[in-house]
Amino acid sequence: MTRKTMEELRKMSTEALIKRLNELKLELFKARTQLSMGGPPEKAIPVKNIRKNIARVLTVLRERGLKY
Repeated sequence: MTRKTMEELRKMSTEALIKRLNELKLELFKARTQLSMGGPPEKAIPVKNIRKNIARVLTVLRERGLKY
């Protein structure tokens, strides 16, 4: 995500951000499960990128004063 995407996150409603956060957490769970089961690394979703996206969403929520 670039700066432009952070601006897009800031424009999203709180409900949409929480929904996106839950989707990312589920995606992270699936990616970790796939890696732990010996899935092919080239098809695996990069866990690092998912974690960074979760951090970005949490940052926007905390900017708004919400603890999630």
